[in-house]
Amino acid sequence: MGHDHNHGAEKRNYDKAFAVGILLNTAFITAEIIYGLQANSLALLADAGHNAGDVLGLVLAWGAAILAKRKSSERFTYGLQSSTIMASLTNAILLLVAVGGIAWEAIGRLDTVETAINTQTVIWVAFIGILINGITAWFFVSGSKKDLNIRGAFLHMAADALVSLGVVISGIVMMKTGWVKIDPIVSLVIAFVIVVGTWNLLIHSVKLSLHAVPENVDYSKVKTYLSGLENVKEVHDLHIWAMSTSDVALSAHILLSCNPDSNFLKEIEHELDHDFGINHSTIQIELVGDSAEKCEIVKRHNH
Repeated sequence: MGHDHNHGAEKRNYDKAFAVGILLNTAFITAEIIYGLQANSLALLADAGHNAGDVLGLVLAWGAAILAKRKSSERFTYGLQSSTIMASLTNAILLLVAVGGIAWEAIGRLDTVETAINTQTVIWVAFIGILINGITAWFFVSGSKKDLNIRGAFLHMAADALVSLGVVISGIVMMKTGWVKIDPIVSLVIAFVIVVGTWNLLIHSVKLSLHAVPENVDYSKVKTYLSGLENVKEVHDLHIWAMSTSDVALSAHILLSCNPDSNFLKEIEHELDHDFGINHSTIQIELVGDSAEKCEIVKRHNH
C-alpha cells in the first residue's frame, strides 16, 4: 500500500491580506452607515450591511485558514483542514440571509413617500467603496482559482466593488433626473448580484461538505489514467474527496497481474498530484492469484 502527502508548492500565506482587508472594510462600513443615514440613502445602508457580512466572512475564512495549518492529532487525523469548507458554507449562508433583509427593506421603500437624498454624498462614499473593495479583492486574486475559501473572499470583494459602482450610477441618475426611486431599485439589484455571486459558492461548499469530487477534478479521467497503467487489470473502490478547500485526497484498490517495482507507487502519486491536483493519495495493491510468482520468474529469466 502506498501513501503520499505531497503538498506541491508551498501555499501562500494570506494573513496580511485578511488583516488589511478586514481593517479597510470595517472602516468603510462605519463611513457608509454614518453618511448613509445623513444622506438618507438605502443603497448605502444596504451596501454597509452587505459589507458587514463580508467582513464576517473574511474573519471566518481567516480563522479557517489558520485552523487548517494545525498539525494532525490522534483525534483529528487530518488536522482541521475541513474547517475551510465549513467557513465557505457558513459564509454563503450568512450572505443569503443578509440578502433577504436588503430585499425586504428595498421593497418596503418602494411603497413609501419619496424623500430627498444627498446624491453627492452617495456618489463619493460609493466611489471610495469601489477603491477599497477593489484593492481587497486584488489581495486574494492569486489564490482564487485553487482555493474555494480564498475564492469566496475574492468573489465577495469583487462583487462589492461592482455593487459600489452601481450605487455611484444610481447617485448620478438621481442627481440628473431627481428620481429617488432608483435608490431602492439599485438595492434590489445589489441583492440580486449577491445571490448570483453567492449561489455558486454555496453549491460548491455543500458538495465538498458531502465529500463530493471537487469541481476541478475529473473522476473519469483519473480512473482512465489508473486503469491504463501497465499490468493493471482493474481499478475499484476509487474515492476522491476534498480534505479542505485546497487539498484533495484519493484512495483506490488496484488489481495487478504482476508484482510492481519500487517506483510504481511513487510515479502514480507524482502524476496524480501534477496532472490532477490530488495531493493526498493512498493506493492499495492487489495481485491476481499466483501471477505474482510467475511474473517474478519471468523477470529473473529476462535478466
